[in-house]
Amino acid sequence: MHLERARSAADEDFGWRRAWSGSAAREGVWSNIRSAEVLLLQLVPDEEAAARASEVMALVKDHLDTDDPRRVRLARRLRAVISGEMTPSDRDLMVRALDASYNALDDELARVRSLRNILWTATFLVLLGVTGLALYGWFSPGALSLCFTPETGPRDQVTVVCPTAEYHDVPAGRDPSSRARPADILTIEIAGLAGAALTVIASLRRIRGTDSPYMLPLASAVLKFPTGALSAFLGLLLIRGAFVPGLSDLDSRAQVLGWAAAFGAAQHLVTRLVDDRAQMTLSEVGRTTDAVIDPERAAVKESGTLVEGGAAGPPAHRDGAGPHEEPDTGTRSGGDGEPVPDGASAQRRTGA
Repeated sequence: MHLERARSAADEDFGWRRAWSGSAAREGVWSNIRSAEVLLLQLVPDEEAAARASEVMALVKDHLDTDDPRRVRLARRLRAVISGEMTPSDRDLMVRALDASYNALDDELARVRSLRNILWTATFLVLLGVTGLALYGWFSPGALSLCFTPETGPRDQVTVVCPTAEYHDVPAGRDPSSRARPADILTIEIAGLAGAALTVIASLRRIRGTDSPYMLPLASAVLKFPTGALSAFLGLLLIRGAFVPGLSDLDSRAQVLGWAAAFGAAQHLVTRLVDDRAQMTLSEVGRTTDAVIDPERAAVKESGTLVEGGAAGPPAHRDGAGPHEEPDTGTRSGGDGEPVPDGASAQRRTGA
């Protein structure tokens, strides 16, 4: 059933929706294949299950926390399983650990998909706001005027500088906003887009490729364009309102467009945080961090963990690796120079 679902998802033709639905279909394919592998592990002979023990342990180490009880138990039993001493409980432990690892991988990919959706939604909303500003400025140019009056000429005449034109010898009593044109705000936003494009090119050196089925770096880069247009408009609006100390009225159209491009590039100060969050989310796929240890997991890590029959088991390793990866710190050398376990050395000390 899982293989049929995977085949159906792989063969589905999304047409024009492939850019949006193709990644979800790929995730569905792999999810069903992983479920089939978990079921097969319950059915294969002991020899094949033992041969896959190392592969299962590698997946467990990639996706389960270091203090996860399944990871700790599997690490302790791995050497016995590989040597052919696998019991039914060992197979059940492998199945549960593999299933938990795949579930953790699905959760990691779900976080990537969620962040990707948030970025595309934010891009759409900012683009909607930028488009609304451009339309409002087109039909009511004087309401959001970005025209400046840098100097006063003879006979009480001034120069009015707008994003799309300059007007000389304008009577000083006239409102500069009356010279605003419908394309002023649109021009400022285009200059902001140009500045944002420069930061996108500069940020490409920090973007790494990913094998996840979601184009998270692309979504992060696209967000910069409408944000640059919005920051260009807001920056010039603050200059016109004398909100920025030391910045007076701009003297020419070139200065207006130059400041618009500069404010468009300045959006990188905000969106770089989004880039860092995207890279961190991608790096978390397959690389689990140490979880906060709750009392139940702490009990598993304690050296006095009980095994079957009530006997105390060997001390758990701090990273959950188990004795198959590093020598047991409690191992001692016997009188003949051969290493002996803690129990054997205790017997020698007591004369047993």
